[in-house]
Amino acid sequence: MPETTAPAPKRYAVAHVHELPPGARKLVTVAGRSLGVFNVHGTFVAVRNICPHEGGPICRGRVGGTTLPSPPGEYRWGREGEILSCPWHGWEFDLLTGRALAHDRKRLRLYPVTVEDDTVFVTL
Repeated sequence: MPETTAPAPKRYAVAHVHELPPGARKLVTVAGRSLGVFNVHGTFVAVRNICPHEGGPICRGRVGGTTLPSPPGEYRWGREGEILSCPWHGWEFDLLTGRALAHDRKRLRLYPVTVEDDTVFVTL
């Protein structure tokens, strides 16, 4: 039986660095997939634009922070600019890891991002 190999990953130019200052996002279509490219405090992140909860357009959601572990009666806010909330049901995801904050098994699909000569590339 012949061996089958997966196609080699391919890089796609999606933006110039100046288009994505810290806190910015850009929605793009790459190889037929809708993605959001985010600049999270200087780290570029590419996310598939599908919420793993109910399939909503996750990359159109609010980027902000979340409450941190705090003593009873006290609420501490943190991680500003690192948390993406789904616009449909409010599920929150860590943009840097893809993990859902309130559900261990749900996570965003992240893609590798590289920057060369002021160009942001996503690898699929």
